[in-house]
Amino acid sequence: LGALLGAFLVLGVAQELLWAQKAAPTPPRPVPADLRQGQALYATHCAACHGADARGTDKGPTFLSKTYTPYLHADIAFQLAVERGVRAHHWRFGDMPKSQGVSREDVRAIVEYVRWLQREAGIY
Repeated sequence: LGALLGAFLVLGVAQELLWAQKAAPTPPRPVPADLRQGQALYATHCAACHGADARGTDKGPTFLSKTYTPYLHADIAFQLAVERGVRAHHWRFGDMPKSQGVSREDVRAIVEYVRWLQREAGIY
């Protein structure tokens, strides 16, 4: 049973890496005006770890992955991650600390922008 669970974990990590490689390098069209505040907030508070346009870095995972779509990470998961931080559980980047100076409204705007990027990348 342990070997089977280990195999599923390895397959899940491999799938995550494949999705990261297939992520759209840039949005195919300009960011809509109503999402530009979220884009700016993302650039200020998230891009250093999660990459420009949510592609990930060596400090944090891409959000252009099925792992972070609403089906597996609802919007509230992003709110909680910012407010409380997150212990590493399915990534290799270490714990995410809570974010200072980011309001709930800021996170809402960031998530709307990230969801748009995900739709543009065709992952949901």
